[in-house]
Amino acid sequence: MMDLDLYNKQILQLAASISRIGRLAAPDASATAHSRLCGSRITVDLKFKDDVITDYAQELRTCVIGEAVASVVARVVVGLTVDEVNEGAEVMRAVLQDKTFPPPGSWAALEPFLPVADFRSRHSSAMLPFEALQHAIAEVSPKRLTC
Repeated sequence: MMDLDLYNKQILQLAASISRIGRLAAPDASATAHSRLCGSRITVDLKFKDDVITDYAQELRTCVIGEAVASVVARVVVGLTVDEVNEGAEVMRAVLQDKTFPPPGSWAALEPFLPVADFRSRHSSAMLPFEALQHAIAEVSPKRLTC
């Protein structure tokens, strides 16, 4: 049975409208994140210029929550700096752990995930796109980001 608060209309719409599906031909970095709890998996590819993400693609097999978060990430991530991506991960953690409303700006689109805070078993799925992003960013050396 679906909990209507967890699978609200906004989350379902986000999950149904994922963009940037596939892989980049020559990414600067790639990473995969996997949730042992539910079996969800996401692989992301990134391209950078300095510390700004210039292109992004993702391949995923996730639940609705993971798909919806991946949809937000795909809409927002290109043009952001590494620090802004890390801020997004912190915003998502605050949404999930403390039910904190996201601040205005790029990551305000994470607001529909406030009900997910009540379902700890879904937190790892919601964080999966950010985990993959942060792993991919960590793969790129600081030297490469400043070229």
